[in-house]
Amino acid sequence: MTQYVYRFGGGVDDKGEGNKNLLGGKGANLDGMAAIGLPVPPGFTITTEVCTAYYANGEAFPDGLTDQVAKGIAHIEGVTGKSFGDPANPLLVSVRSGARVSMPGMMDTVLNLGLNDVTVEGLAASSGDARFAWDSYRRFIQMYADVVLGLDHHAFEDALEIAKEDRGYFLDTELQANDLIELVGEYKSLVEAEWGKPFPQDVNEQLWGAVGAVFASWESDRAKVYRRLNSIPGDWGTAVNVQAMVFGNMGDTSATGVAFTRDPATGENAYYGEYLINAQGEDVVAGIRTPQYLTKAAREAAGAKPLSMEEAMPEAYAELARVFDTLERHYRDMQDIEFTVERGKLWMLQTRSGKRTAKAALKIAVDMAAEGLISQEEAVLRVDPMALDQLLHPTLDPQAPRDVLTKGLPASPGAASGKIVFDADTAEKWNDRGEAVILVRVETSPEDIHGMHAARGILTARGGMTSHAAVVARGMGRPCVSGAGSLAIDNAAKLLRVSGRELKEGDIITIDGATGEVMAGAVPTLQPELVGDFGTLMEWADGSRRMKVRANAETPLDAQTARDFGAEGIGLCRTEHMFFDASRITAVRQMILAEDERGRRAALDKLLPEQRKDFIGIFEVMAGLPVTIRLLDPPLHEFLPTQEADFAEVAEAAGVGIETLKQRASELHEFNPMLGHRGCRLGVTYPEIYEMQARAIFEAACALPTAPVPEIMIPLVGTRRELELMKEVVEKAAEAVFAEQGKRIDYLVGTMIELPRAALMADEIAEVGAFFSFGTNDLTQTTLGVSRDDAARFLIHYVDKGIYATDPFVSLDVEGVGQLIEIAATKGRKTRPDIKLGICGEHGGDPASIAFCEQTGLDYVSASPYRVPIARLAAAQAALRNR
Repeated sequence: MTQYVYRFGGGVDDKGEGNKNLLGGKGANLDGMAAIGLPVPPGFTITTEVCTAYYANGEAFPDGLTDQVAKGIAHIEGVTGKSFGDPANPLLVSVRSGARVSMPGMMDTVLNLGLNDVTVEGLAASSGDARFAWDSYRRFIQMYADVVLGLDHHAFEDALEIAKEDRGYFLDTELQANDLIELVGEYKSLVEAEWGKPFPQDVNEQLWGAVGAVFASWESDRAKVYRRLNSIPGDWGTAVNVQAMVFGNMGDTSATGVAFTRDPATGENAYYGEYLINAQGEDVVAGIRTPQYLTKAAREAAGAKPLSMEEAMPEAYAELARVFDTLERHYRDMQDIEFTVERGKLWMLQTRSGKRTAKAALKIAVDMAAEGLISQEEAVLRVDPMALDQLLHPTLDPQAPRDVLTKGLPASPGAASGKIVFDADTAEKWNDRGEAVILVRVETSPEDIHGMHAARGILTARGGMTSHAAVVARGMGRPCVSGAGSLAIDNAAKLLRVSGRELKEGDIITIDGATGEVMAGAVPTLQPELVGDFGTLMEWADGSRRMKVRANAETPLDAQTARDFGAEGIGLCRTEHMFFDASRITAVRQMILAEDERGRRAALDKLLPEQRKDFIGIFEVMAGLPVTIRLLDPPLHEFLPTQEADFAEVAEAAGVGIETLKQRASELHEFNPMLGHRGCRLGVTYPEIYEMQARAIFEAACALPTAPVPEIMIPLVGTRRELELMKEVVEKAAEAVFAEQGKRIDYLVGTMIELPRAALMADEIAEVGAFFSFGTNDLTQTTLGVSRDDAARFLIHYVDKGIYATDPFVSLDVEGVGQLIEIAATKGRKTRPDIKLGICGEHGGDPASIAFCEQTGLDYVSASPYRVPIARLAAAQAALRNR
């Protein structure tokens, strides 16, 4: 029979350590901690295979699971000496999710399971603390009602707040045993009123309800959004971890906390975390109470008064510090840890590789290599390339004036300005229409994931450095300020009150995740300085990669930015962007409106010196590095006006009548311009356009003392003959310029492979073209028959339903489009062994697509300037994994 349950703790080891695919990250690491002798409460893990089978079988558990779970419970009972459902000495368990990769807050957890009207009395007697027992019971009912029964958790929170207000209490911990007994009665009444049945008293019914709820949470909307944002396959499933409860809410000698072995914001080699005395873990991460600092140094740096754990619980803290060191040496990475102290005894509830900012990731990787924990190659592999995006954008100008409204906790570094929005749906809606927004919440929850992704930054009134908002924001690379307690947020009125001022939805604020400051209005920014750990790691990466990294750039400024980020050339210079310049558009329109070649050439003569100047500027910046220039690609009607007022202005500038202009625009209009009169088809019809552009390129190259080697790219080629005709135009222009200038330069003529036919006929096309650049944006459109501009409305559903693993315009469709690239590369090399092969679509900045390019043996990838460092690191990682 298939083994569905793996036990850990108490000296029993079912050998699950390290098998994250089967046991999930949490289960594998619980087994690992127990195996090296750390204090881990006993438990068992239901494998991810059960989750997969559960959904494959119409949400039914596989045969044999019931018996294996019963044996798992018996294991916990044997180690703890307690019995599940025993009225006198009850065993309580936690039921937690655990996917292969960390998905903080995305799936569900149930604590204190096993309590009912009878076992709560037994817990009170066995612990000698009635208040603790009834506090645990009210927590369990509230959590079970929310997670398993699907009831509105706000009703329970309101009842708790009313109970405190009626008694004049401020903190939950002030409620006494009798108060909690009364509150439990209210909770049970709420359940029966909303659910239609009494709260379940059978502990086995409770257990299976919780297991089913954890599996159900794998398919929750928030989990699906998180998987889509982080490219996590939907068929991985989640494991379920059932573990003996240990209690941090048993008085002042008990506590719970979340800690990191190094600072996840800066990477500093210093313990970082928070804890709460007389609390359970949910109190820390949910922002219900404001936690205290873990270390004395952190408390003093923050100017906080409540004692740190180091001061209040020195023995437990000392043991925790030893555990930190053990775990870092064992897992060879910074760890994110959950722990509980029960009446002075330390228990470890979780460890995992901690999520961190890009700055911290770089520092931790470089430091650990210097410490000898990992090699330089491992350091390169440790940093998520996409995380570098956090470092490649501006930060607040320290010299700029700041209208500071309040200050919270610096939960995730970076800075952002945007319009205030108070809910996730509005954040997503406003972002979709191009507006920068800051999501402002009392505290975030997993349901806010889509709004957090859409926002430029996140601001919360409650929660600490390890709250949901802080952890998710750091993982996303969003600036976050949490725990800004002076904020008064009125969601109904869409108002924010702070420091005697009132701001409404749509007002602009700025947050600084490095300082915790919240400011009115927008604050100017500065470009980042990519030195120090960044420079060290990128040097190591460049030493490991095989592929070159170029940039997509069409202005000297873009080219300089690309050079600053380490680009080794330009892989795509789109010349049509030069045509849209306000000083040139009139000549472009005159060329389009001309009725014959003579008229077109007259207009092109005006454009020639402007294009030549563009190319000189780019060639100078690139200083001899290769520059691939794509000749005019879009259909001509895109350069003509569409609004009535614009028609009059253009007609006057061009010296033609409005009706003549409108008639010409109508003649050029295309029903499907992506597949119409564009690319090399323009060159075939109007070769003088490509002739002018080629002349501008060669005149620019000849004007420089050190001649570059331009690579002239003919777009949208589908046949050998098209490329042959266009190459003749380019060569004719080259010879004319060389004769005039009295000098020759080297150059290449190649094509962009963006049509399936071009990929299939690559052997013939390679007879003419010296290089192929795969234009994967259009190749994806033409292969899938999907418009990139229209696909957003339905592709999200395709990804959610597993039709595509990810959005094929974000990450390359390896099975379909990738196969065409492989065919073209193989055929091209067969004809021309030294053919240069690159990729220049947006996929050139996507790490997964770059890994495919490495496997296919392409010579380079080309990305937008700000993604060049991402591509450099991703190319290095692909090369290391491909060895």
